[in-house]
Amino acid sequence: MSDIFIFFYRFVSSAESQNNSRDGKSKTQNPTTMKKNYVVKLLAFVMISLMLPALLKAQEDKSKRPSPPATATGKIGDATITINYSSPSVKGRKIFGGILPYDKLWRAGANEATMFETDKDIVVEGKKLPAGKYSFFATPGENEWKIFFNSETGQWGDKKGGDANMDPAKTVLAVTVKPKKTSNLNEKLEYGIMSNGFGFRWEYTDVFVSVK
Repeated sequence: MSDIFIFFYRFVSSAESQNNSRDGKSKTQNPTTMKKNYVVKLLAFVMISLMLPALLKAQEDKSKRPSPPATATGKIGDATITINYSSPSVKGRKIFGGILPYDKLWRAGANEATMFETDKDIVVEGKKLPAGKYSFFATPGENEWKIFFNSETGQWGDKKGGDANMDPAKTVLAVTVKPKKTSNLNEKLEYGIMSNGFGFRWEYTDVFVSVK
């Protein structure tokens, strides 16, 4: 983080020196020079305020997050499938039908939106999905789940209000699948690629999506 402030300090000092040299630096700066220096410092402060959150996030060690990043990859036929997601934990909470209400869109992970990538055209639950990279969302239900592949990628998974950050107009494919209940607790969200599809499990729920 110190490197960020050093950069802006040098930026302000350089800009201030240029103003002084143009106006002729003396022991007592004239009002015009002082005004220019004030404007430079104000602009630098505004830049820091706008850029600092993004810079700090870029420097963050994601492996130390409460929901660390994870990747599932594998082959389904000739296609290589890669799913990048963040893996939250149960931590004694009721997940589906609890902190994640039924019939409400979910980012299918944590932090950034979950990403699904295929290098070949595939058929998902009987529907064609072109090769490409997609954000992946799901709507949990007691008896069925809705799965969404969306063309917008790279966004944070939730909006500021807590709703999933998916633009329905950019949905490329939506399918419906049946969840299965498990007797064993799956503490952490985990995705997996199988020869006939992919799936994820968390808490006492297992969801499988067929792929050809």
